[in-house]
Amino acid sequence: MNRNHARDVAFVSALIMAAGAAFAQGIRQEKVSFRAGTSSATLKGSLKGDETVDYLLKARAGQTMRVSLKGSNAANYFNVLPPGSEAAIAIGEALGNEWTGTLPADGDYRIRVFLMRSAARRNEVSEYTLSVGITAGSTDAKVKGTPFHATGQVPCSVGPDAPGSTKCSFGVVRGGSGQAEVHLAEPGFDVALHKAGLRILRFAGGKVTSSDPKEKVTFTRQGDNWSITVNDFFHYTIPDAVIVGG
Repeated sequence: MNRNHARDVAFVSALIMAAGAAFAQGIRQEKVSFRAGTSSATLKGSLKGDETVDYLLKARAGQTMRVSLKGSNAANYFNVLPPGSEAAIAIGEALGNEWTGTLPADGDYRIRVFLMRSAARRNEVSEYTLSVGITAGSTDAKVKGTPFHATGQVPCSVGPDAPGSTKCSFGVVRGGSGQAEVHLAEPGFDVALHKAGLRILRFAGGKVTSSDPKEKVTFTRQGDNWSITVNDFFHYTIPDAVIVGG
């Protein structure tokens, strides 16, 4: 490598590092703590333009997090980011700025509050109230070598196949108050072995949602079972016992 080329590489690298540092500096971080004897907090703040705030909250796998955001600007939203990842597990824009979910890992969660890009470009302002709560997770033991409180198979079908004509491997992470995340593998795959491409269904407040906001989920209760359809193509029957144990 000649001297000029090395200098150019170093210059480009410096620009990349500077850009990364500038992005990190543009996100203000605030730690969230609960008063003794409580498990929730209400926070007030304001944003202008492209300002962003990450509220840091330490939590454990299996606990249930509740987040609600009310802003004076309709373009004010939140995302929930799990420990060590930029892939949101909750997107406020798709959830109506309210979310309850079972947490998948131990660590610091970030509740990122921001204005949508169009509003940020116009340098708009929002005054907001953010409510955050954590409830205890399940005391069930985990299946050895997995993050799940239980694993097994549930009836499922794909497309025009007869309902329950095959089985899908599942793993469940239970939260408190009957809340849970059910991880589902495709027919013929094992949820404990094939961790990529799992579908995650969240049960909370008598509703079922997908971890992917692009997925359409419909559900009904039939006795002690949940009958669930995703994207009008994938069908699952999930017993209450999967959700609450027993």
